[in-house]
Amino acid sequence: MDYSAKSTVDEIRERFDSDVERFSNLEVGQVAAMDSRLMLDLLADTCAAMRPTAESLLDIGCGAGNYSLRLLDSLPNVRQVALMDLSEPMLDRARQRLLSARPALQLETMQSDVRESDLGRERFDFAVAAAVFHHLRGEGEWRMVFRKVHDALKPGGALWIVDMVEHWQEQVQQVAWSRYGSYLSSLRDEAYRDHVFAYIAKEDTPRPLVWQLDRLRESGFGQVDVLHKNGPFALYGAYKV
Repeated sequence: MDYSAKSTVDEIRERFDSDVERFSNLEVGQVAAMDSRLMLDLLADTCAAMRPTAESLLDIGCGAGNYSLRLLDSLPNVRQVALMDLSEPMLDRARQRLLSARPALQLETMQSDVRESDLGRERFDFAVAAAVFHHLRGEGEWRMVFRKVHDALKPGGALWIVDMVEHWQEQVQQVAWSRYGSYLSSLRDEAYRDHVFAYIAKEDTPRPLVWQLDRLRESGFGQVDVLHKNGPFALYGAYKV
């Protein structure tokens, strides 16, 4: 597939550099994604139920830190957090917010692309990737990133993904996209819908949910799970056994 018309890493970085304030708000930061707050809370509750004594977290594409902040609320023993993002202004804001919430936190920030980063081995109880993997392009990138995150997790750890997904059948995709368009229009108006659709078409290359679950299994994860799906958005993950 030809991805030459899609946004470059630098173009994506520039867009997020200029949008820090919006992504610093838990209520509206991800409002363009359906059920964003529901999935945020569901993810935090699930991590707390799975491993309430978790001590370490990796936040891939952390933005302004909304997911890490919410997880800190549910995981009182977390003392190490690694934040990764393309945008330095996003990382700066995330660092500020997390240290304000937990001053003794051991915080590592990485301004980098996950495709080019060394995540180490068996370091983290949980890895979170919210609205980031849809920027991966070819199948080889997906496989590489999934393997890299698998290796970075401790045994029994989990990767949780909150992202846009596609559907295999064009007719099914059209139904999901129509529902999403109606949702966006209800937030503001049709001009806002068209604006969101335009940057998705320029930037994003999501893959079907089941395709991703298959790739996660192939990357070494022993089990996969889906916690929520509504239209073209889902919360899903994989467990390292």
